[in-house]
Amino acid sequence: MKRPVLVFHHFGNKGYSLFACLGREVVCSVLSVATLTYASAESVATNPVVTDSVSTTTAREMMLEEVSVTGSRAPLTKSQAARMVTVLDRSDIAQAPVQSINDLLKYAVGVDVRQRGPIGAQTDISIRGGTSEQIILLLNGINICDPQTGHNAMDLPVDLSEIVRIEVLEGPAGRIYGTSSLVGAINIVTKERKAWNVECGRRRSALPLGLSKNEITLHAEGGSHGYLNLGARYSHSTSISANYTRSDGYSRSKAGNLNTDFSGAKAFYQGQYEHANLLLNWHLGIADKGWGSSTFWASPKWQADNQYEHTTKVFSAIQGETKIGKLRLAPSLYWNQNRDRYEGYRNDPERMPFNHNRTNVYGANLSCYFDWGGGRTAFGAEIRNEDLKSGNLGEPLDKPHGDYTLGVNRTNMSGYLEHNLLLKNLTISAGLVAVRNTWSDMHTTIYPGIDISYRPNNYWKLHASYNTSLRMPSFTEMYYKVQGYRADPHLKPEEMRAIEGGATFSTLSFKASATVWQHFGRNMIDWMMDTSLGSEAIWQSVNHTKINSTGVETSVEFFVGANRFNIDYSYIHQHKEQEANIVSQYALEYLRHKLTARANIPLSKRLMLGLHLRYQDREGQYTDFDGKVYDYEPYALVDMRLTWQQNNWKVYAEANNLFDKDYRDFGLVKQPGRWIIIGAGVRL
Repeated sequence: MKRPVLVFHHFGNKGYSLFACLGREVVCSVLSVATLTYASAESVATNPVVTDSVSTTTAREMMLEEVSVTGSRAPLTKSQAARMVTVLDRSDIAQAPVQSINDLLKYAVGVDVRQRGPIGAQTDISIRGGTSEQIILLLNGINICDPQTGHNAMDLPVDLSEIVRIEVLEGPAGRIYGTSSLVGAINIVTKERKAWNVECGRRRSALPLGLSKNEITLHAEGGSHGYLNLGARYSHSTSISANYTRSDGYSRSKAGNLNTDFSGAKAFYQGQYEHANLLLNWHLGIADKGWGSSTFWASPKWQADNQYEHTTKVFSAIQGETKIGKLRLAPSLYWNQNRDRYEGYRNDPERMPFNHNRTNVYGANLSCYFDWGGGRTAFGAEIRNEDLKSGNLGEPLDKPHGDYTLGVNRTNMSGYLEHNLLLKNLTISAGLVAVRNTWSDMHTTIYPGIDISYRPNNYWKLHASYNTSLRMPSFTEMYYKVQGYRADPHLKPEEMRAIEGGATFSTLSFKASATVWQHFGRNMIDWMMDTSLGSEAIWQSVNHTKINSTGVETSVEFFVGANRFNIDYSYIHQHKEQEANIVSQYALEYLRHKLTARANIPLSKRLMLGLHLRYQDREGQYTDFDGKVYDYEPYALVDMRLTWQQNNWKVYAEANNLFDKDYRDFGLVKQPGRWIIIGAGVRL
């Protein structure tokens, strides 16, 4: 029987493009020599496809496996990469009962998401027992960390509808990302332009920019506690999206006023220019949000329960990439601005002056790589300037203006070198980064690392690594001095060494992995309180001498018919004896046990049920306003999402904390109970 004929006018620059049409006759109408050169065998998986019955499924698996991920300086596919990277793709996003990136990351087993408010109102994200300050956050590969504080790092300009995937790299990543990546990295990748598609089994291949078509997507949802979310996205050769969210909050202050309410808007624009020799991408985003901070930063000495905070953030970047020649260049320029207004007593500056902060971050990066007989070599450099103007943080300014009387300025410079040896079944990636920061006259320091992966057959993948990294203290850790808090401007940079090893076994319908790791931390930064001082106890920023951690992570994914199931488990133990009467706010509070389970069950052709279970047992303690110390209690939460999906529209209902569990993620801040949401989306 004659097979269907497909006409290709353009090849996508991915190795899996060739495999997407196995089992079909292909006619190439336009095919340049440059395209044939790029589609070399070295970037393509070598697994054979022998029967038509599995060709479509295999092509889909290869497509997912061959996504380029950021586990190394040089671009490598997921199957080539020696470093293990967890990827939350569009199917995970679409099926999860979440409304924010913060909530979605709860289902990554190595990630600890601690919220002081619902739906991403204020969230701390950490990895493998670290703190929110110790990870690097990237938007399309651009560092968007706020050097003022990691507490507001997740005030992002992008809506879930914009995201293609989220990559989570666990463990020190100094030679890949430089400073801030002490215990890991999270890279958020937004949607590429929408283009006309050619059906090829279940794989779609994007065509040139000139053939792009218009697309408009709209969504709206509402629910408990006055929750409302409205969003829209338009895409053509470029895309722009906007979103508005608000809620009355789930609790009130002692005076009966709102204190966990929130409202905010965000907008995001991204564009692209493509030439035969050059590819340019750019994005511009803004996020504006205010939220009641309840008792977020309260202490026995300062018992305010009506705090408030407002942030405005701007993100901009332009990235380039050459497409021909032996030496590939990828320069980028970026500017991020973060404005923060903190109110110790909401709408009452006379009682306590508002704290105003403005941070400008300017960065330039040049990444290069080339292929030769010995493998793929990458090198490059980055310079990043961080400038803070504040009413509370820093040293006195020569010329104060407005609300800003203090400030800090520092510049970080780094250069890296990496080599990747890519053999048939073996990948070795080794390199180093040299870092120097102008703050405190830091000397140039080198941080090396090596990753190894071995694939003995089509089912098994073994990996091992040794990596190092550092983190500069945030401006808040250095200078924050408000009621109940006292910072140390002479904090040393944190440093981390880590080893890990593991194995992955996968087939088309089953995948299991296990990883064992150990971290050796030095000069770790935390806020500590001596509770023996009673009402005079305050939080102080300090360097711990050493904190060593050991962890195990396991993951199982399998299909039963069309039903998909995931079970993940993480265990962490920190080797640090806690002194009597000393309470840690971050570094010694970690998830000893975390278990997540997910099931996606199609009830009919159009109706999908998603069930998510999360069990957490946190190590650590917190104090009430009387100075009494409590241990964190373990808890289990169940979330549910029911979706009716048509070709161009969908409706859904969600229930977070389905069984109305009473629990705490952070100190005295009680988390919301059952939260019901109903929503709809349409694509035009």
